[in-house]
Amino acid sequence: MVLLIMAAGLGSRFGGNGSKQTAELGPNGEMLMEYSIRDAAAAGFTKVVFVIKKAMYERFKAMIDSRVSGIETAYAFQEFDSLPPEYTVPVGRTKPFGTVHAVLCAKGEIDEPFAVINADDYYGKEAFAVMASSLRSLGAEKSASMVAYQLKNTVSENGDVTRGVCRDDGHGRLAKITETYKIRPLPDGRIMDTENNAELDPNSPVSMNFWGFTPWIFKVGEDKFRAFLSALPPEEEKKEYPLPIMIDELMKEGQLTVELLCTDAEWFGVTFPDDKPIVEERLRALHEAGVY
Repeated sequence: MVLLIMAAGLGSRFGGNGSKQTAELGPNGEMLMEYSIRDAAAAGFTKVVFVIKKAMYERFKAMIDSRVSGIETAYAFQEFDSLPPEYTVPVGRTKPFGTVHAVLCAKGEIDEPFAVINADDYYGKEAFAVMASSLRSLGAEKSASMVAYQLKNTVSENGDVTRGVCRDDGHGRLAKITETYKIRPLPDGRIMDTENNAELDPNSPVSMNFWGFTPWIFKVGEDKFRAFLSALPPEEEKKEYPLPIMIDELMKEGQLTVELLCTDAEWFGVTFPDDKPIVEERLRALHEAGVY
C-alpha cells in the first residue's frame, strides 16, 4: 500500500510558500506529516509519495531524508507543465488546480492501492489502521473509501474553513458529499455555512481528504479533470477541482461506491497561524501520554 501526501498547496492563509506543510509543531520539531508517515508504516504502508512544487524539492527532500526512515519515498510535482497539452493556463494564474490534479500528478509512482492525505493534518493512528484494512479489500474498479470525522471537531475558532460535508446512505456508504466553503463556529455553539447562511449539523461526517483508492481512479480522474478544464472560462485564475466534487460526480453517475470509514481517531490541523499553539499543545499531550 502507498501513502500519497499532498503538500503542494500554497497555504496562503498560513503564510504561503509551503510553510504550513513543513511547520515544525511537535515537541521535538516534528512536522505533522511525520506523524502520518509513522502511523501509516505501523499500519502496513510500505511507500510514501509526496506531491510538491518543484521549487520546494531540495529543501523538502533534505528534511524528509533526515527525518524519515524505514519506508520507501518518492516525489511527484504539481506544476502547470503536467496539465493536458490542449489547455492554456491564463497568464495571471499562480494558484494550483486543486486536489484532483495533485493526485493525478502521482500516477507514475503508484501501481498499488493507495491512501491520500493532506500534509498539514493530523489523522490519528486508528484512522490509518482502519484505512489499511479497507484498502486490502477494495475492488479493483469503481470502489473507494474515506475516513470521516465529525464536523464539530474540524472547525477553527480562528477563521472560516472548507469541508466536504457528507451524508451516508444508512449502510456504511457515502451517499453525497458537498464541498462547503466559509464554515465557521458561532459563540453559541452552532456551526454555520456563512456563504449560504445555513446552519450545519455539528455531528455531520466530513471529509478531511483521507481517501482510499485503487489505480483505477487515475483513468476516470483524468477524464474528469479534462472536462473540468475544458469548461473553465479562458480568463479563470482561481477555480480549483477538489476531490470531494469529483467523488460526488462519480457517485451520481453510478461509477463509484465509497465506503465510509468512521473511527474514534482525533483530527487536528493548521489552517491559520493562530491554530499553531493549539496543535503544538495537542501533540505535546500525545507525547506525554506515550502515543509517540
